Amino acid sequence: MNNSGRNVSIVMRLLLRVAAIVLLAAVTVPGYGANGGSGVVVLEVADAIGPATSDYLRRGIESAAERDAELVVIVLDTPGGLDSSMRDIIKAILASPVPVATFVYPSGSRAASAGTYILYASHIAAMAPATNLGAATPVPIGGGPGSGPDKPGEETDDDAAPDPGSAQKRKAINDAIAYIRSLAELRDRNAEWAETAVSKGESLSAEAALELGVIEVISNDIPGLLEAIDGRTVTTEFGPVTLATAGLTIERQLPDWRTRLLSVITNPSIAYLLLLVGIYGLIFEGYNPGAIVPGVVGAICLLLAAYALQLLPVNYAGLALIALGVVLMIAELFAPSFGALGIGGVIAFVIGSVILIDTDVPGFSISLSLIFSMALAGGLLVFAILAVAIRARRAPVVTGREEMIGDIGEARTDIAETGSVWVHSELWNARAATPLQAGEKVRVLDLDGLTLVVERYNEEG
Repeated sequence: MNNSGRNVSIVMRLLLRVAAIVLLAAVTVPGYGANGGSGVVVLEVADAIGPATSDYLRRGIESAAERDAELVVIVLDTPGGLDSSMRDIIKAILASPVPVATFVYPSGSRAASAGTYILYASHIAAMAPATNLGAATPVPIGGGPGSGPDKPGEETDDDAAPDPGSAQKRKAINDAIAYIRSLAELRDRNAEWAETAVSKGESLSAEAALELGVIEVISNDIPGLLEAIDGRTVTTEFGPVTLATAGLTIERQLPDWRTRLLSVITNPSIAYLLLLVGIYGLIFEGYNPGAIVPGVVGAICLLLAAYALQLLPVNYAGLALIALGVVLMIAELFAPSFGALGIGGVIAFVIGSVILIDTDVPGFSISLSLIFSMALAGGLLVFAILAVAIRARRAPVVTGREEMIGDIGEARTDIAETGSVWVHSELWNARAATPLQAGEKVRVLDLDGLTLVVERYNEEG
């Protein structure tokens, strides 16, 4: 078997092993659609709200409905997240036939930004002592002058002309106010404070939230929450439901392998690395046809990156700049331009990486240290190529016409006008301006076709 066939065999065995592991995980991890008795399903969120969180909560709520659960409890601790993922979660809550209680727990947790909207959308809103919610002002996407939040203590003048770039910000804030107010009115909660949380970014402690009618319950733990809401009537999309939650079985439904995989690949830094590995893998396969492994790995990584990036707020100009930067750095290796291609590639790569993820939402940005580490690696590659090119330029010529000039040889025949000389272990036709005798040392002055122009070699001079 040749090397190409052996490589294909290795890759196929590796892919089969990965498939077996995935199937084993799918069989051994408890499924979302399993039948079970009535009880309380607990879903836990302790990170930024993103595509993986949305997938986990939506499937968890659907599973609870299939199993005829009495209640879904979302245990929440989040700094916020992506608007698209938050709205998907809220749609699932609003459409759920099973009542959903969102519980900010344990003590020290928070339901900031997107978490506040989810809390307002839930049938029951509860918090543990020493928790907080609020700061629900939407984070602008795309940035730019005037697009960020007002500076602390800065007052706005409604009669003043809008500053450049503020229109988009105002649209986003007005949309968010209308959205959270509609949720507050649906659940009969404090709509005025909800509007303040969006327009001014205010926050509340658990005790203040209970006093202002933002939440219904303060509890120290989940069993206490179930006791406190027992007998309450809530309204789902399918009509009123009276909760009978005291003493019910609590089942914690942790994220399965699919959610964990989605959480990993939708991490912007991981998606960024997958993108780079995919691009480099395909480029190396293109320059080394038949290598197989770089192409297979590159294609898989590129497809995973494409799936992850389409779930994230991506700036496609940044994506194009990254691809251009990598191509220019690789081009420097094969078509040395003494830094023009390579340095341009590094600059395009850094700019594209910085603007790739088009949001300032906490937890959804690419680490600058990772960006500059990858840029440094690309820069070192470019400088290594430059060093090799400069060294090659300064090295003495070892082939061709230029290499012959100045070499020392020996006249094999008398040379009146033409004759023969021995140079570089080869016998050459030669001519000289002055007569030479056989056996004299000669120096090559020029090369005229296949005839050397020589002169007498004076060792002293």
